Amino acid sequence: MQLIDGKATATAIKAEIAEEVKAIMAKGGKQPHLAAVLVGHDGGSETYVKNKVLACEACGFKSTLIRYEDDITEEELLACVDKLNKDDDVDGFIVQLPLPKHIDEQKIIEAIDYRKDVDGFHPINVGRMAIGLPCFISATPLGIITLLKRYGIETSGKKCVILGRSNIVGKPMAQLMMQKQYGDSTVTVCHSRSKTLKEECRAADIIIAAIGSPEFVTADMVKDGAVIVDVGTTRVPDATRKSGFRLTGDVKFDEVAPKCSFITPVPGGVGPMTICSLMKNTLAAGKKEYYK
Repeated sequence: MQLIDGKATATAIKAEIAEEVKAIMAKGGKQPHLAAVLVGHDGGSETYVKNKVLACEACGFKSTLIRYEDDITEEELLACVDKLNKDDDVDGFIVQLPLPKHIDEQKIIEAIDYRKDVDGFHPINVGRMAIGLPCFISATPLGIITLLKRYGIETSGKKCVILGRSNIVGKPMAQLMMQKQYGDSTVTVCHSRSKTLKEECRAADIIIAAIGSPEFVTADMVKDGAVIVDVGTTRVPDATRKSGFRLTGDVKFDEVAPKCSFITPVPGGVGPMTICSLMKNTLAAGKKEYYK
């Protein structure tokens, strides 16, 4: 069993990006600039955004954090998005989700200029990704594809089961894993209503678990030699920790790991790659790689 170290891989990629940024700026090019909009004080969102700012520093990017209280109106947030769309110095920006209940998330996503949508959530980027055109790919699926490639894991012709059908992970992951230039796999998507979920998992060469249910995948669902990618991060109360909780994945790691050829840990697996992919998208936005 080999551990897929997302933390080390992300560190290496950020160093590669920093070198490229140095070369761009040495030739008189523009420093890539990522802006993040944070609404309210959600603990998970605070941590993510803090890590994104640190990643920008590591990559040599300029970063801007715009904060609002959670009583901001939808109109005010749309005005902020419009301002960032028009700011020529900002190459890409994200509005950290989830947003407060009174704000229509989809409306905000669609208001973002797709050429600056480094989260890859805009329908234009989602549509382009689905048909294999160059675009910003949402960060978690892009991070997983990058890990599989960097570890030389064979995906072509393999049976891949994806647990979960969210717009952020499950659906784009399925699209990428079936496309020739990325996964080239035979893909099955399972979710909470799937009747044959265990049987599908037992037949899979690769399982990507993004179902949001702690320790959902158990040893009896995994065949020997399978590759397991665990996207889940649920805070589970733990009195022995200073924080009062521990991060738990969708896979029961201790019992599943011995059966695998490769497995990602939680934390330190997919998480760091998500932020690293956002950096890759920001660099591509700065270079006008996909959209002029």
